[in-house]
Amino acid sequence: MAYISGVFLIILCVAMFIRYGPADDPSMSHVVSPIHGWLYVVYLVAAGLLVYQRRWTGTAAVLIALAGTVPLASFFSERYVVKRARVEARVR
Repeated sequence: MAYISGVFLIILCVAMFIRYGPADDPSMSHVVSPIHGWLYVVYLVAAGLLVYQRRWTGTAAVLIALAGTVPLASFFSERYVVKRARVEARVR
C-alpha cells in the first residue's frame, strides 16, 4: 500500500505543478486529489493494523503515517518496515 500511495503522491505533485504552474490547468488535480486522498486513508488503516499486530510503539505509527505525506518517503518507509518485520519474525 505504501508503494501505491507513494506513486499517487508523486502524481499529485505533478498535478499540483500543472494546476498552479505555467499551464494553469486544474483538471488533472481534480481527478488525482480524491484518488490519492482515499488511497492515503487505506494506507493509514493498513499501517495501523500493522502497528497493532506487531505491537510497535506509537512513535513508529506516527513515523509510518507521516511517511505517506512526504514524496518518496513512503518507499523508504516500506523498505524499513518490511526489514523490521522480517527480523522480528525470525526472532519469534
